[in-house]
Amino acid sequence: MTSTSESRAPGPSQAPGASRTVGAGLERADARDKVLGRAPYAFEHPVERPCYAHAILSSIPRGRVTAVDTDAARQVDGVITVLTHENAERLASTEDAELAILQSAEVAFRGQIVGAVVAETPEVARHAASLVRFSYAEEPHESELKPGESELYRPDSANGGADTDSEQGDLDAAMEAAAAESGAVTLDETYVTAMTHCNPMEPHATIAVWQGDELTLYDSSQSVHGHRDTLAEVFGLDPARVHMICPYVGGGFGSKGEPHAHAVLAALAARALSGRAVKLALTRQQMFTLVGYRTPTYQRVRLAAGPDGRLTGIGMDAVEQTSRIKEYAEQSANPTRTMYAAPHRRTTHRLAALDVPVPSWMRAPGECPGMFGPEVAMDELAERLGIDPVELRIRNDAPVAPESGKPFSSRNLVACLNEGARRFGWQDRDPRPGVRRDGRWLVGTGVASSAYPVNRVPGSVAGVHYEGDGRYRVDIAAADLGTGAWTVLAQIAADALDVPLDAVALRIGDTALPKATVAGGSSGTAMWGSAIVAAAQTFRKRHGHDPSPGDHAQAETPGNPHAERFAMHAFGAQFAEVRVDADTGEIRVPRLLGVFAAGRIINPRTARSQLIGGMTMGLSMALHEETVTDPRYGLLVNHDLANYHVTANADVHRIEAHWIDEDDPYVNPLGIKGIGEIGITGTAAAVVNAVRHATGVRVREVPVTLDKVVGGVGAG
Repeated sequence: MTSTSESRAPGPSQAPGASRTVGAGLERADARDKVLGRAPYAFEHPVERPCYAHAILSSIPRGRVTAVDTDAARQVDGVITVLTHENAERLASTEDAELAILQSAEVAFRGQIVGAVVAETPEVARHAASLVRFSYAEEPHESELKPGESELYRPDSANGGADTDSEQGDLDAAMEAAAAESGAVTLDETYVTAMTHCNPMEPHATIAVWQGDELTLYDSSQSVHGHRDTLAEVFGLDPARVHMICPYVGGGFGSKGEPHAHAVLAALAARALSGRAVKLALTRQQMFTLVGYRTPTYQRVRLAAGPDGRLTGIGMDAVEQTSRIKEYAEQSANPTRTMYAAPHRRTTHRLAALDVPVPSWMRAPGECPGMFGPEVAMDELAERLGIDPVELRIRNDAPVAPESGKPFSSRNLVACLNEGARRFGWQDRDPRPGVRRDGRWLVGTGVASSAYPVNRVPGSVAGVHYEGDGRYRVDIAAADLGTGAWTVLAQIAADALDVPLDAVALRIGDTALPKATVAGGSSGTAMWGSAIVAAAQTFRKRHGHDPSPGDHAQAETPGNPHAERFAMHAFGAQFAEVRVDADTGEIRVPRLLGVFAAGRIINPRTARSQLIGGMTMGLSMALHEETVTDPRYGLLVNHDLANYHVTANADVHRIEAHWIDEDDPYVNPLGIKGIGEIGITGTAAAVVNAVRHATGVRVREVPVTLDKVVGGVGAG
């Protein structure tokens, strides 16, 4: 087996305490290994005599398998075995229906795993898989979300334990009062976001090896301990008998935050063999049904404002889809509970259970889609009131958390709006839509706010070991998704130990190391870093500054005594310039600019990369990303990167990410708020608002395709 990966952080030699590394824009510690191909991803770990599995997916949206013909596949040279529900091992736990694969003949959605071929090469496995024949008894299905037709229900809670509904005051009465008041304005509109899919460059992949009743997994994972614990339960094992290794992840965006069916399939396939390792990598097409996605949403947004633009009422009713076999409720109404002050408020979440794959986390779940409708609605409200959209947001800034009444640990939304407006040149903007032109291009600008909560996930543990000769090893089973964890955690450790950066060796991504919580919810650096600081403090208290080789200490992420006193969020403002071809409706975005207040910035270089990445992904949501369903067959039509379009360099010319220096001592010992997800929140709304300003066409649905603007271009 491959040993735990280790990285010696680069840095200048220096005397202990001579300088600090936190706040320095250092290059990534793993950059050279990745460029040279020395950083192994899940499928690349060396194992002896590997064989290869290829998953077979159902071709019907609902029903049951009535017969399986594997004869042709078994006759192919190099085929080792064919797995179906007829011969697969019975799992110890089938409570999680997404993971209960090959346990029955039932088919719950098109693209569900119904079998697999294991062969000596991946090419043989894939070819033989195409020869397996399934017969089905198909049943009626429903695979398209239709708010007016689909049967909706109220979930017990939304993702992350969020309240399903919230209500203060009387929103209906506030709407009626504003409608009757001279100069006041009401808005009641529905906004739509598309179904979208995470498409990390590294596909989901697993290597599984059994040695007796012990299982080793090399898996592309955002949480090695989380995946281990779940799979141990599925197979009825003591978690100590499951070893998961994942030092590098080629992107995840939430889709690798929890284990999916392919990991179970790899382990089942390896269990059917005698000690051989099984490698399984999903194809891009298979990822569209097996590893989660962002549900489409319908958002009814209601606003009531007086003549001065101050909100008297705000509400958002979110309608989403979930799988019939496993519930997932995106917390899309959450941002409405946080952003703006108003005495009368109401939010709800309702779900339609459909015969579709299981939705899951995608970058900034809840906050990303949930910022779209309200921030476009605020733009519409500003236009109806004749108030600048930046000014309208400032007037409605919330001095305390609108629903709980708690003070914010820090809230610099207004500072972000003002600084962004200054940098963007907002003061020169003509508010009239459809009047600015550059040749055949209509030009417009738009703004939207950003927000993301400070998520606390307790339970991470870090270990500090002194190796002698002034060198320290820091162990924590964190995950680096390409976000820079290898680098920033070493920076935090060096400062906490008061040693040079090159005196610290970091080990991550292995369940043999102390437990780390999931790399998700923009919580990783804060939680893991706090554990490292606590471990360093414990080490110094126990061993001082002249330790002996072999001395060690470990500590857990400390509790936060301020957690119940304050509301904790990061905020930001995003500005977009768009150009729309007056003849074709083609949209280009020459400039995106974001300003954020996200606590202490550990490494400006990696931070800027994360913020720009989030903004680019938000632009992709605005203009391109949409998974199209054919409801007749339950088929996801554009299930590859040839047809599922994502933003490329040609779609944005200039993108800037800035931040406000923010000192927040209440969020955690490091003052970190997290930056992985706030960059995507609000971007799509800013782009859509800019499209309105450029063309006069108000679009309430993303992505903004040509057909949504071309008929009304220039009409405003």
